[in-house]
Amino acid sequence: MATASKKPDIMRDPYSVLGVAKAASEKDIKSAYRKLAKKYHPDQNRDDPNAQAKFAEATSAYDLLSDKAKRGQFDRGEIDAAGNPKFAGFDFNAARGGPRGGSAGAGGFSPEDILKEFMSGFGGGTQRRPGTAGGGWDPFTGATQKSARSNKGHDTSVSAEVSLEDAHQGNSVTVRLANGRTLAMKLPKGVAEGQQIRLRGQGQPSLTGGEPGDALVTVKFARHKLFRKDGEDIKVDVPITLYEAVLGAKVRVPTLNGEVELNLPAGVDTGKSLRLKGKGFQGKGDLFVNLRVVLPQGGDADLESLMRYWRDQKPYKVRD
Repeated sequence: MATASKKPDIMRDPYSVLGVAKAASEKDIKSAYRKLAKKYHPDQNRDDPNAQAKFAEATSAYDLLSDKAKRGQFDRGEIDAAGNPKFAGFDFNAARGGPRGGSAGAGGFSPEDILKEFMSGFGGGTQRRPGTAGGGWDPFTGATQKSARSNKGHDTSVSAEVSLEDAHQGNSVTVRLANGRTLAMKLPKGVAEGQQIRLRGQGQPSLTGGEPGDALVTVKFARHKLFRKDGEDIKVDVPITLYEAVLGAKVRVPTLNGEVELNLPAGVDTGKSLRLKGKGFQGKGDLFVNLRVVLPQGGDADLESLMRYWRDQKPYKVRD
């Protein structure tokens, strides 16, 4: 996967980068970032190095503005767009030229020197906040350096359309991720429509060396050509001949686990459904078989003659 290009030395105003007003809500900020991330994501612009830089810039702006504490510090002028502290008398981004009003000379301190003074102990080691361990403590944000460098990548959301058979049997299905990659995902036992499955580490990579985000996969059941799901029950239409309905027969009936043999009694009433207990979705419901009598194609003279005889000599009512 392509990686974002190096951040520029001087960061632009994060509100301008995301194209939002200073009074923008968290929802507006997230929405603006999503649009830019989708537009400039490195995986979608492999041949455009400028897109990688814009993606990195948008991500940095979002990281600052989505953090309430940092956003407040930026709005108050305590830190710059890159998250670096501002001191009276100089601008951190002018570090190479020294403090405002003069450059660092012999015996002088650059902004980096001053930060090191704050961040280092007398022995030259990294100063740690009392009662904490790990990376050096940042006196301006209250966070450790390690946690600031290791932000997790953003999660992505996709949907996977699965067949009733796969959901019923808990099979593995192919999922296409937001970056275009495909992978096999094992469906959990008893998976339900609309259920969200988390694939850890399959989201966006971290731009700060942390863990990648996760992929959130929403399960959707595909429309089936034979079966109709009704809660935990399954319904299916099975065609039979006229003589099977009159005389009875053994017919093959499809289920989510394959075909089974069903005994039709003589004179079966096709207006009712035959129930196969425990053959429904995930073994929790039943399978209801709706029988449909199908006449021979093109008609049949003998059958027509027999029906005229029935109509005239043996009529019966099926409707009030």
